[in-house]
Amino acid sequence: MNRISATVAGVASGPALDLVIQAPRLSPAAAAAFRNAVGHRCCERRNGAMRLRGVDIAAASTIEELALRWRCDAALVSAGLRLNSFRVLALDMDSTLIRDECIDQIARRAGQGTEVAAITAAAMRGEITDYAESLRRRVALLAGADAGIVQWARRYRLRLSPGAARLVRVARHSGLHTMLVTGGFGVMARRLQERLRIDTIAANELGISRGRLTGTVSGPAGDPTTIVDAQGKALALQQVCARLGCSTAHAIAIGDGANDLPMLQLAGLSVAFHAKPKVRGLAMQRLDYCGLDGVLPWFDQAAGPAPS
Repeated sequence: MNRISATVAGVASGPALDLVIQAPRLSPAAAAAFRNAVGHRCCERRNGAMRLRGVDIAAASTIEELALRWRCDAALVSAGLRLNSFRVLALDMDSTLIRDECIDQIARRAGQGTEVAAITAAAMRGEITDYAESLRRRVALLAGADAGIVQWARRYRLRLSPGAARLVRVARHSGLHTMLVTGGFGVMARRLQERLRIDTIAANELGISRGRLTGTVSGPAGDPTTIVDAQGKALALQQVCARLGCSTAHAIAIGDGANDLPMLQLAGLSVAFHAKPKVRGLAMQRLDYCGLDGVLPWFDQAAGPAPS
């Protein structure tokens, strides 16, 4: 099954499907190629995206080929899908809500960048299956570093991904509970929570003593046995949904790495954002070129700007 066919199997609830095409710069030639391929003369345009209604699933292979050729994000979605039919928006932090991997930024500043980045990359590709152990190994390499590095990263390295603020703002305006679920660190997550008015965070905590990093890491509330790893992310989503009185099928989850997969697999709509190959192949939808707000045009009448 090709990727777009798999997407439809996960999202569509009936035969009526819409094709949403978008790119940072969607050329007229690309738009014409998609219209010709699916036999549509007319299309709707909104916020830089093009929607073709009533597309036949049989065109999925052709759509996939065109998306690759024209470097576009193309998604087949259920007609009439609405953002406010969901209750929760769950976002990974590093390389999803923000552009960087915070631990890699801290490690570079501490002179351990190469070693830590190599472990991070292997964990995100799924080559290291025990995320908690990989995190402990990386944090151990930081032992003795000046804790001021963490505040430096918090202040200067929390660069939002394109479209991140708009996605969170529109989701909140549509009544969704927003949550940041990360194997990264609470000191960063809390700053983003304040900045974007995110409702809930689940994150790990760095050990600091006498102005130095101790080389240890714990889960929320300082518990060393409850590291937020792949299963910890899934559990955090389940707990929030239970508190809201809804199932995880009413959640949208977005991530990029292998440790996001259990959370993505629980969600009613899973999105791979500029993700590793393993994640791109398993998520219901993916964004390879657009920013995080590329999620919004998939929903009917829910992609307009929200009030500040």
